[in-house]
Amino acid sequence: MTTPLASILTAPGTNRDGDVAFALQLAGFRTEQIDVRQVGSAPNSLRESAAVVVAGGFSYADALGAGRLFALELHHALHDLLQGAIQRGVPVLGICNGFQVLVRLGILPGAGQQAALGHNESGQFACQWVRLAAPSSRCVWTTGLTDGVDCPIAHGEGRFTCDDTTWASLVANEQIALQYTSGNPNGSRGGVAGICDPSGLVLGLMPHPENHVLAHQHPLYSRNQGEPARLGLELLRNGRLHAVA
Repeated sequence: MTTPLASILTAPGTNRDGDVAFALQLAGFRTEQIDVRQVGSAPNSLRESAAVVVAGGFSYADALGAGRLFALELHHALHDLLQGAIQRGVPVLGICNGFQVLVRLGILPGAGQQAALGHNESGQFACQWVRLAAPSSRCVWTTGLTDGVDCPIAHGEGRFTCDDTTWASLVANEQIALQYTSGNPNGSRGGVAGICDPSGLVLGLMPHPENHVLAHQHPLYSRNQGEPARLGLELLRNGRLHAVA
């Protein structure tokens, strides 16, 4: 069986692409990194991808707002190719800044819906480990994650907000993919850590599952305290399982 290809989309300031590449390779993908500024020299970008990941970091130093310039670049260079990939059934993952990018593109939570990722309720940058629950949803990335996931967060604009109509739609359509269970670190509505699109193929989440793919990455690994930590690797493996199905 050919190893499926995962394309990692990057922009100036992206700093988690190396971590994402390592994690995806551990999950069973081969990887390529695509700089949105250079996509003109790679006309076949995304056409052979079995999965697409929009990496986290501080793209364009978060000038004009987190993810805004990355979203503008992505819309100009790759929007049609990205939409085509989703229509072909390719799973797409946006992590942290990548989640912000997908929301600004209108891919999450859906065109015409009013939702945003605002400044943390505390007004401070949040950098800590969190535990996530995966409620019943249509998301292909979180299938079977009944025990949840442990991974870190690192963001200043991660508070998920939406109007009541959008919230009702997300709940009714089972698009709330991940919720914080170890306390709400940013004030997100309903403790939302991640949502998916109506197809279930596109997941955006603020925490970083790529930074907990090996057990010893967890700060309590050697202290034997409490329940065993749950690897974020399982979420990425779900993406691979869907990609090769």
